Amino acid sequence: MHPFAAPGLAIAFPQIDPVIFSIGPLAVHWYGLAYVTGILLGWQFAKRVVANQSLWPGTGSPIRTVEIDDFLTWAVVGIIAGGRLGYVLFYNLPVYLADPLSIFAIWDGGMSFHGGAVGSIVAMVLFARSRGFSAFSLLDVVAAASCFGLFFGRLANFINSELWGRPTDVPWAVVFPNGGNFPRHPSQLYEAALEGLLLFFMLAALIYWAKKLRHPGFIGGSWVFGYGLSRIIVEFFREPDAQLGYLYGDWLTMGMVLSLPMLLVGAWGMATASLRAAWRAADDEDEQSERSQA
Repeated sequence: MHPFAAPGLAIAFPQIDPVIFSIGPLAVHWYGLAYVTGILLGWQFAKRVVANQSLWPGTGSPIRTVEIDDFLTWAVVGIIAGGRLGYVLFYNLPVYLADPLSIFAIWDGGMSFHGGAVGSIVAMVLFARSRGFSAFSLLDVVAAASCFGLFFGRLANFINSELWGRPTDVPWAVVFPNGGNFPRHPSQLYEAALEGLLLFFMLAALIYWAKKLRHPGFIGGSWVFGYGLSRIIVEFFREPDAQLGYLYGDWLTMGMVLSLPMLLVGAWGMATASLRAAWRAADDEDEQSERSQA
């Protein structure tokens, strides 16, 4: 008998149908609704931040609201392509090497958040270069906006009874229908609270109170560091992927390994933000000088 096999002492899993409603062959899932809601709310938040000139340096936001609209498609492509490639490379490579065509079957599931983050960053760099403004400023805006998707996405993971936590005897443990006959940490809710709510309010304070958008890369670095730290913490409570298990002992997981570099990259982004602010101020002075001489 499993040491935590005491479902009578755990919270019963709410029987929520993953499908909200169906119209013929068309089925609307909570997971899809979560992604759409997160993207739309994040998009509106980003537009409000870009339009608020008081949050930016004296010359104002380098990004126009219409460019946030244009970037939305780039972001979706980057997230899907990066998320799928990351899952293939880091979580299930042997399976996809045996059947390469299955890489494109994204409807069967299999997405990596870390891969999606890298894909979206690549999309930001390419888009920013095509429009002639700093990719760091775009990262600052998109980073805070992404918390909406993280929050609703993790709630959808809970509804779908997936990515659940390790067995436990805490009073709020949940017996997931496909997680064995013992209570587990509702780690999806932990992630929703840390990656979605707490990280968002921290970044919002940096944007509206500390005015850190005036230091390009600080908000983005804070998000990278904050997500990496949150994910490492939650990995101690989350069940590792079945095909990988623990990479060392009974604690090290692939999620931890992929999140550790985020701490270094995020710290670098915050530490060097003042330099980028100084460079931008110097560029603005040069432009004003050239205009006055013209």
